[in-house]
Amino acid sequence: MSGARVTMGTMRVLARIERPVETETPYGGRTVTYEHQGMAWLACGARRRRERRDEGQAARAVETMAATCRPDGRIVEGRVLRFGGADWTVTTVDQAVAGQMSLGLERAR
Repeated sequence: MSGARVTMGTMRVLARIERPVETETPYGGRTVTYEHQGMAWLACGARRRRERRDEGQAARAVETMAATCRPDGRIVEGRVLRFGGADWTVTTVDQAVAGQMSLGLERAR
C-alpha cells in the first residue's frame, strides 16, 4: 500500500499538513492557497456523516472523523490535512496524552 500501512487493526495514513493562506484578489474577492508545512502519520477512526445548517443557509453534508498522531506543533486548528484524495480541516486538537495527540477532522461534501 502506497502511503498507508496497517498496525494492530488500525489504518495509518501519511497526511500532508497544509496551512491555508487567504489573500485578496485585485477585484476585491478572496482566494485561498495552501502552504506545505510537512507530513505526519495519522491513525484514523471511522468516518461519520451528518448534516450541518448554518444561519440562513441550506443544509450541507459534512463528514467527520477522529484521528490520533504523535505530538506535532504544526497540527493546529484550522490547518488542512490531505490524505486519501481528500482535504480534512482540523477542528479540534487535544494535546498529548501518553505520547498521542487526538484530532477532530471535518470535510464538507
